[in-house]
Amino acid sequence: MQEGNTKIFVMNNSLHITAILDQPDLLENLVEKLAGRRYIGYSNEAMPPGWQATETSSTETYLSGTLSFSGLTKNENDSVNMHFITSMLFTCIRGKEEQYSLAWSCSLS
Repeated sequence: MQEGNTKIFVMNNSLHITAILDQPDLLENLVEKLAGRRYIGYSNEAMPPGWQATETSSTETYLSGTLSFSGLTKNENDSVNMHFITSMLFTCIRGKEEQYSLAWSCSLS
């Protein structure tokens, strides 16, 4: 290696990632059932002023689909498609006098 001839390559491109789910209606139904479940009553517990008790409800499910990556080459029409199966965790929360709402989700892969 010669000193002084170091080249640094910098990519200045945008990478576009799209996920297409195999069964989006099934996933929506699952999360709606999670959000509509009966609550135990923890959200009604007495709390210090300024605090609110919340109930959580979580479910783990497998999700499959296709990831599409574009922007890898100069040709905008080029894309790479990759099938995936991953375990996901969905969590809903509920405060006093509220309905459950989806708080977060994450891949467990």
